[in-house]
Amino acid sequence: MKDHPISQRRACVLIGVDPKTVRRERPLDNPEIREEMHKIAEKRRRFGYRRVGIMLERKGMIMNEKKL
Repeated sequence: MKDHPISQRRACVLIGVDPKTVRRERPLDNPEIREEMHKIAEKRRRFGYRRVGIMLERKGMIMNEKKL
């Protein structure tokens, strides 16, 4: 969709597909934050996602709770 100057909605109408069935691509996750999150989780196995999120914030890496 990014290669063409036509909107996603218009393209769906032209080919006869419901626009609700076609989703936009998700933006890529930040691999540095994911790697740091895995390091914290391996080191502190008893920490849940909230504590891991707090540890990331202390290191200056802010991440939405939905992504944790």
